Amino acid sequence: MPATPLAPLVDSFGRRIDYLRVSVTDRCDLRCTYCLPKGFKGFEEPAHWLRPAELLRLLALFVRSGVARVRLTGGEPLLRGGLTDLVRGIAGLPGLRDLSLSSNGTRLARLAGELRAAGLQRLNISLDTLDRACFARITGRDALASVLDGLQAAQAAGFTPIKLNMVVQPGVNLDQVDAVLAFAMAHGHVLRLIEPMPVGRTGQDTAGVDLSALGRSLAGRHGLLPSLQGQGAGPARYWSSPDGLASLGVITPMSQHFCATCNRVRLGVDGTLYLCLGQDDQVPMGRLLRAGASDAELLQALHAGIAAKPERHVFREQPEQVLRFMAQTGG
Repeated sequence: MPATPLAPLVDSFGRRIDYLRVSVTDRCDLRCTYCLPKGFKGFEEPAHWLRPAELLRLLALFVRSGVARVRLTGGEPLLRGGLTDLVRGIAGLPGLRDLSLSSNGTRLARLAGELRAAGLQRLNISLDTLDRACFARITGRDALASVLDGLQAAQAAGFTPIKLNMVVQPGVNLDQVDAVLAFAMAHGHVLRLIEPMPVGRTGQDTAGVDLSALGRSLAGRHGLLPSLQGQGAGPARYWSSPDGLASLGVITPMSQHFCATCNRVRLGVDGTLYLCLGQDDQVPMGRLLRAGASDAELLQALHAGIAAKPERHVFREQPEQVLRFMAQTGG
């Protein structure tokens, strides 16, 4: 019997929250320059991570409250033990329409098939370059071949189209955007160019580029036309080929923010609910759960938090405000 729907999550600006990004670990096997600093050791203690049963309890409340899309993130989510069983449990929640995962792809070759069988529907893979040396400089590891193997395995498992996320940095990989776009078009992937955000010291030290103009220029050169693809769940603006087989998107939190239509919140690995990537507002859902809160009490805290969701980030006005690293928030 389906669970009884609950009151939807609507913030004070009338935005309905139907998308939840869930960190299943803050650990990562890469050290991307815009995300985690070399030598970083300030990870959450595993004892504080939500256990699968705890996470499923919280997610069931979110889904009953109208969250229809869940994305698993990290850190690197493929590092989390028992991930396939967790995916199976989440995929079985009544009312959930879309379950996706963001990964760096280094471990995807051996896990793609079982994740697909467990109910995972979509994949986003980080790919900032196709140049082996540049990949190693950005990520701290010579692991490009593993990522490409993972992409091939994911396609064989039936994940299509796969979205490739490329964080564009001048003087680092800006000159490689055309090559990555050509790769994406040749393999049926969707390339999404992303402006780095000043989250944590690493993000604050990362230069970006206005991708709105770059996206239009690339689209013109490759014969891509404005598209409605992807509108609703995510922030990207897209261009597609007339036959629909090739797509390019840009995510522009800095040059052209999308806060007015924000429909998402983030759940950290310890159950902390982050209401905005660029603000410090949060709700300790995990701590409340472990203190013995009832479902009614958890829902009360959840709705109070959503009501306090900020109108927008202040990355430009106060870039130093968010000191936590991206991996600590959950992608």
